[in-house]
Amino acid sequence: MPFLELTLPCTDATQPRLEAALEDLGALSVTLADAHADAPDEQAIFEPGVGEQPLWREMALTALFDADTDGDVLLAALASADPALDLTRAALRTVEDQDWERAWLDQFQPLAFGRRTHIVPWNHELPEAARAAGAAVVRLDPGLAFGSGTHPTTALCLEWLDGLALEGVEVLDFGCGSGILAVAALRLGAAAADGIDNDPQAITATLDNAERNGVADRLRAFLPEDAPARTYPVVVANILASALDALAPQLAERCADGGALALSGILAGQEDELLARYGPWFDALRVTRREDWIRIDGRRRPR
Repeated sequence: MPFLELTLPCTDATQPRLEAALEDLGALSVTLADAHADAPDEQAIFEPGVGEQPLWREMALTALFDADTDGDVLLAALASADPALDLTRAALRTVEDQDWERAWLDQFQPLAFGRRTHIVPWNHELPEAARAAGAAVVRLDPGLAFGSGTHPTTALCLEWLDGLALEGVEVLDFGCGSGILAVAALRLGAAAADGIDNDPQAITATLDNAERNGVADRLRAFLPEDAPARTYPVVVANILASALDALAPQLAERCADGGALALSGILAGQEDELLARYGPWFDALRVTRREDWIRIDGRRRPR
């Protein structure tokens, strides 16, 4: 079934009332995108804190309506609902319906990290390298869309895990998202893994991916307030630099003496402050860069 698509420029100040007006006029969905996504100085939006809903300063807002909606009448009604809105750059077009998630997955290709780790979507055959003896394969259908290995921060963590001797150890994936790092650690030989995330959807996605990959009996996932107070030989946290700064004492406490720690989600230029922040607890801290992103890893100093 086709839809009528209306696209409008807006700002973070005008977005709330524009979205409310569109919903009042029968919009089936409203989506937002960075108006300058292709610009070299685009404003990045990363994982928000609990209760936060950050927006770009300038956005392209897209709303879908039933195909039989009259575009001219829609614009007139929108102008009447809020005369202060600027509709001079409004664009209307008809778009065909499709399974958007499947369309995205069709473009998601198998990926390899380090010597053994392979992330392969469910709709793809295993590549030959992933069939080799010792390969650690994670099958992924992101669904709830929290990390697929395509982002440099996830890639940095997967490569780090791939280089560790994980046989028989327990791993903490702090900020687990889709659980991709915890599942990969289990595929690489870890005895068990715990995931912690402040988003209930991430807990659902992690447990779902563990079930799909046959490791549900060895992977647990918790909201922060429900997580056990214990230490782990391997701790990985792929979140944000600001969160890594705030969580430094907690992550240091969760890492066992002599244990391995990896931090990612760090933009180039943010590493010096974090190196100083984690220095009191960790030795041999080193920095690895991939594109504009940084991973810091090191070993927990004995208490």
